[in-house]
Amino acid sequence: MTMPSILITGCSSGIGLCAAQTLAARGWRVFATARGRDDVERLTAMGFDALRLDLDDSASLRAAVDEVLARTGGRLDALFNNGGFGQVGAVEDLTRDALREQFETNLFGWVELTNRVIPAMRRQGHGRIVMNSSVLGYAAFAYRGAYNAVKFAVEGLTDTLRHELADTGIQVSLIEPGPITSRFRDNCLPHFLRHIDWQGSVHRAQYESQIARLKTPGPAAPFTLGPEAVVAKLIDALESDRARARYPVTTPAVAFWWLKRLLPIRAMDWVLMRASGGGRR
Repeated sequence: MTMPSILITGCSSGIGLCAAQTLAARGWRVFATARGRDDVERLTAMGFDALRLDLDDSASLRAAVDEVLARTGGRLDALFNNGGFGQVGAVEDLTRDALREQFETNLFGWVELTNRVIPAMRRQGHGRIVMNSSVLGYAAFAYRGAYNAVKFAVEGLTDTLRHELADTGIQVSLIEPGPITSRFRDNCLPHFLRHIDWQGSVHRAQYESQIARLKTPGPAAPFTLGPEAVVAKLIDALESDRARARYPVTTPAVAFWWLKRLLPIRAMDWVLMRASGGGRR
């Protein structure tokens, strides 16, 4: 029996690495990708089919997909779009470059990668495409405008793709995590410092609290779970006969999903502002 194969982005740490390790233990052939060459070497040493894949670089993306299909004889059973980062900052402080960088990595790269693997899945008559979205893809937090926007876009494009592929045997799912233990905060800080003039901003007080939070070890918020909670949903999306369209993960993700449908807009705004600490968390 041929091992099922999956391509995963963002495997240097966190959810991507946990997914790669867990799926490999379950008998999947994992093509684990990362942007950094040192990370690729480390993943190779761990026994994965590791490849360099830079979501901002079409040539890198194309080369990675070509290599995966060459190694599998043109077959790919699943894709898990996971790689990315979060841009923090008030909307009025976001530059065009900051927004462009956020969308290049977290949306444009995902869509281009997805579009490159769909033909192989169409030929074989099946496949699973899973997008790692966020609770912030349907519940906007203050000072997360760029990340809210890109995750809202991921949700809309994924819903559209699910409709367009409905009769192909390719199943498309969204995973929507709330707070998860990862290096997400560590990766946020350099982008924030590069793009946001926080010292000259009217939001300086909020930014000072955010910087302290980004530098503080430990859980970022109440109800934080480990990456294995996301991977459990990923396994269902990949291995169940009929994958669900959405998989919220963590108590806040489930709660906000329902509250958004039950509460008036102003009431939901109050809940979200309290949950985000008015931007200080």
